[in-house]
Amino acid sequence: MPIRLAELRDRPEIIAIYNLAVEARNATADLVPVTVESRRTWFDGHSDPRYPIYVDETAGIVTGWCSVSAYRPGRSALDKTVELSYYVHPQFRRRGIATALITHAIDGCRSVGFKNVFSILLGVNQASAALLLKLGFVQWGRLPGVAEIDGKEIDHLYFGKRI
Repeated sequence: MPIRLAELRDRPEIIAIYNLAVEARNATADLVPVTVESRRTWFDGHSDPRYPIYVDETAGIVTGWCSVSAYRPGRSALDKTVELSYYVHPQFRRRGIATALITHAIDGCRSVGFKNVFSILLGVNQASAALLLKLGFVQWGRLPGVAEIDGKEIDHLYFGKRI
């Protein structure tokens, strides 16, 4: 599982994997597919080396990705805390890719001085919750029923880890 920094050429594959999560209705609160163009600001926000996007590439195919994002930019007291988001193509799940991506991202976060990482999940995403718990995260918070997907109210869960 070679993990590397995302490059401009990876953007379509990153978006394709994300849109599969949109369609699945259990891993993101976005309800309609996004485009590379519509996510340009998000990609640009990851040009800072402290906030990278990592990809796992196997046989020339991006199989998954993990982003490190600033938490509440501009609020200095929160500068040492970042959000991790990660997605793996359904055909490549259960192969350790998410574990490798998250571990790699945490190592990078630690090396630049971040102290806290967290991920936000939909309450129905039991696989990700189990993975984060396995990696030493704990549930830091729960916003009950705040996401509405297809007429169902779903919790938003915050899992965090001091690094």
